[in-house]
Amino acid sequence: MAAALAQSSARRGRVPAAAGIGLRFPHQSQLLQQLPAVAWLEVHTENYMGGGAAIAALAGIRQHYPLSLHGVGLSLGSAEGIDLVHLRQVAEVAERVAPGLISEHLSWSQAGTTWLPDLLPLPMTEESLAVVCRNVDCTQALLRRAILLENPSSYLRFAHSPIPEAEFLAEVCRRTGCGLLLDLNNLQVSAMNHGWDTAAYLQALPTEAVGEMHLAGHSVVEIDGHTLRIDDHGSPVPPEVWALYRQALQRFGRVPTLIEWDTDLPPLATLLAEADKAQHLLDHHASLIAAQPARTAAAVL
Repeated sequence: MAAALAQSSARRGRVPAAAGIGLRFPHQSQLLQQLPAVAWLEVHTENYMGGGAAIAALAGIRQHYPLSLHGVGLSLGSAEGIDLVHLRQVAEVAERVAPGLISEHLSWSQAGTTWLPDLLPLPMTEESLAVVCRNVDCTQALLRRAILLENPSSYLRFAHSPIPEAEFLAEVCRRTGCGLLLDLNNLQVSAMNHGWDTAAYLQALPTEAVGEMHLAGHSVVEIDGHTLRIDDHGSPVPPEVWALYRQALQRFGRVPTLIEWDTDLPPLATLLAEADKAQHLLDHHASLIAAQPARTAAAVL
């Protein structure tokens, strides 16, 4: 079923409301040889900007699976604006592989000519909101399509950050027409680090804006007597993130769902097994929705 869904969606370029995996270079050859039954794939856009063999291989994979491009370098929170050279390179990759989705992070990593190798947090202020909206508008205008904006993981809080993160994201969507990539691992990490209410966070997001979800693992460390969760994408999805995913399905319904794993990369079979777990929950949610009219009719009778 998943293989047929992938082939059908690949022809149309649409990313289906099913479970996919993040594709990393060590798995590319095996994936092309085996063509496993996974519904879709997501790759980091910057890994394919150099042209050559990498983008050629990705174009070949695109013949079999729908793709999502997930960027890490646009620096949508930079006050100086978008690096148009970088953005045009994103557009070139998108033109080559025709992705069903394009996403980026609510973060910044560039100040002037200085690039920082991290996704740095923003203070949630009206000034930051204006900057992000301006940069999202610029990005969408050049790409000629809406993008998805991912909620960050965070470890410290700004002294002045008056807008709750979920409300900030909702307002960016309202002003720009972009969608949301709801990373549930990021939400769990931030919520545990800061004492947030995850249910209230989900409730504050517009249901129609969530176009993709991410699931991943994180680590737990002790620093100066404090427990801190680190978003390292280096382990299976933990039970608390699976539980949060069930809640998110109830609120947002079926959307494309990704298993994200970037460090201590496991065998491809492990990623596919995690995707199977997500697919089971997606299918279970669909069966519950399908059964609702029958239950309602029975109650009336």
